[in-house]
Amino acid sequence: SIAVSDGITMGTEGMKASLVSREVVADSLELAVMAHPFDAVVGISGCDKTIPGTVMGMARLDLPSIALYGGSIMPGNFRGRDVTIQDVFEGVGAQARGTISQEDLDELEAVACPGAGSCGGQFTANTMATALTAMGISPMGVNDIPALDPGKLEAAVSVGRLIMSLFERDLRPSKIITRESIENAVATVAATGGSTNAVLHLIAIAREMNIDFGVEDFHQKAQSTPTLCDLKPWGNYTAPDMTAAGGMRLLLNRLFELDLLHDGPTASLKSLREEASTATETPGQKVICKASEPLKAVGGLAILRGTLAPDGCVIKLSGQDRGTQRGPARVFDGEDAAFEAVVSGSINAGDIVIIRNEGPRGGPGMREMLSVTAALIGQGLGDSVAMITDGRFSGATHGFMIGHVAPEAALGGPIALVKDGDTVSIDAPQRRVDLEVDEAELSSRRAAFSPPKPKYRRGVMAKYAATVRSASDGAVTS
Repeated sequence: SIAVSDGITMGTEGMKASLVSREVVADSLELAVMAHPFDAVVGISGCDKTIPGTVMGMARLDLPSIALYGGSIMPGNFRGRDVTIQDVFEGVGAQARGTISQEDLDELEAVACPGAGSCGGQFTANTMATALTAMGISPMGVNDIPALDPGKLEAAVSVGRLIMSLFERDLRPSKIITRESIENAVATVAATGGSTNAVLHLIAIAREMNIDFGVEDFHQKAQSTPTLCDLKPWGNYTAPDMTAAGGMRLLLNRLFELDLLHDGPTASLKSLREEASTATETPGQKVICKASEPLKAVGGLAILRGTLAPDGCVIKLSGQDRGTQRGPARVFDGEDAAFEAVVSGSINAGDIVIIRNEGPRGGPGMREMLSVTAALIGQGLGDSVAMITDGRFSGATHGFMIGHVAPEAALGGPIALVKDGDTVSIDAPQRRVDLEVDEAELSSRRAAFSPPKPKYRRGVMAKYAATVRSASDGAVTS
């Protein structure tokens, strides 16, 4: 199938194709397998949209299936410290501020990605690979192996043998992917401080399986799960470090110890509890905490609501103590204008940056905002500026960032009515994000609102915009 590179498209119009490609991957897999017709499926995927897209296609077909992740990249080394693509994007902001030179940035860029594999922190690809193992559709231990590890090839061969056993036993996704196994997946996302994109993708997989699971269910599971792993983008370690520490078996062992997982069947033909019970912890490892000593009592993600997001939005709480902010809105129609404002130094401490018309329909395609969020971090504003958007964030994003605001601006959601200087308040502990404008003024703005003209009038982007549902419903098109 096709695959869209987020690394290449980030910050450009092409990034709008990324989430759209998830649906194309699912459609491609469904059509090719159904048409020929195969008896079983091994879906090999290697980035953050191809992973859920592959499983969505498998869910529709409901043939014996295994999801195989291509694996994480290894970290690069920049002057003695481990770096990832995240450091490059943050370096852009730092260079614009003058804290590093162009030569420093060039050197960092040249070493950040030393070989093949998906982005190396607990960004979206590794978050989803972790989730699929907990869900049971990926065999235990296979997704942990980095892309260029010598053991990856034999692991892939073993999956080829294993799919024959699943076929013989007629073990289909409908027997593996259940509400309970999706809750297991959410627990690992929360425990690892994973990507906000997991909210979209896990809800989308649930929709394909006709499982009633939404943003509130995600919130409840995430908030009842402690943060156990010290992983980038907000922590200190990469996905290969987690593998070396004990990997998914050790993480799941910890979560079973806390009684936060359901047992159930997996693609390895062993139960999830059986697999977790064989965990081996590397002595002295610092990546996965003891169950009794979590990094944080709650998980890394939360769903907020309020007058600015009546249908919900998502915030990443990992790696920060800040829970509230109140300040003036700086409103931008689209990512490009916001990025220009950040790198030009016109965003001030205390501002709340609003980026709208980047939602599923309005974008279309919900561009990730890594260029903007990383530039804010690089400018030294990560601890004083908040950002709110109806678009998405990269898994490499960290800071006080809120995405997936629903209803989106293109549908006339409250985010469409915000003006420069309006007071916006965020209260994560109370699960609120509010626009502090009186109702009479809002009614006047609402009456004057007219939806923006579609950015695409033909082709795949126009078709997507016409069929896509809200971010709060997984941005699915079925």
